[in-house]
Amino acid sequence: MADFDLNNTSAATQAARLDTAVATRLLVAEGILDYSGHICTRVPGRDAFTIQDGATARADLGPDDILIVDYDGQVIEGSGTPPIELAIHLEILRARPDVVSVLHSHLDLAIAFTMMEGVQLLPMRARASRWKSGIPTDPDPSHIKLPEQGRALARTLGPHHAALMRAHGLVLVAEDIRACFVDALHFKENARAMFEVLQAGARPVPLTPDEIAQIEAKEVRAWHARKLWNYYVRKALAEGTLPANWKQAVLG
Repeated sequence: MADFDLNNTSAATQAARLDTAVATRLLVAEGILDYSGHICTRVPGRDAFTIQDGATARADLGPDDILIVDYDGQVIEGSGTPPIELAIHLEILRARPDVVSVLHSHLDLAIAFTMMEGVQLLPMRARASRWKSGIPTDPDPSHIKLPEQGRALARTLGPHHAALMRAHGLVLVAEDIRACFVDALHFKENARAMFEVLQAGARPVPLTPDEIAQIEAKEVRAWHARKLWNYYVRKALAEGTLPANWKQAVLG
């Protein structure tokens, strides 16, 4: 991996590459990604998005390991091959012009909720108001490799911000990659909270519509996302998960 250099490409493209590498490393550190899974983001001002080289370890990603792919699925910048499940990102971005970033994860807690008869993952914790419209489950348990599979998953996702994938994982979507990382943290927290309620033998009590309205009336989403991004980036810098020379470019 070459050193990060803002002069390598346009600033917007290089910043998108760097944020993709950082978000991936942070997601690995938080147990949301491991040897598989991936996150992408649209590149501002270009008909293209980022995706990692599929063969590179998530924990070691740098900007030079991030590919730029067009909406025909062709690599237009970078060296390597996209992940086998590129269709997840491509078809969701095509179907949802409001979405900027897509995460695909094989989070165990998410998978568990696709294997419980009559149990639906519900918004339990305050930040889970993000998923008030619902969290549908796509029935395809296989790798989403084909365009028609990606389109089917995008239809399952519909207007929602998350979808589970039967015996497989989940997708999350957000307005930018840093917010998508923060949503992943809260999605994991919410799934764990509901799982613990079920383990205790109690009946889950999700947030009510009135409670969600009360939460959202006081929510400043951009401020919250920036706060958590800066916290986890600083934590990762201190622990050596991120190189020290990325600090100035990824904080703020």
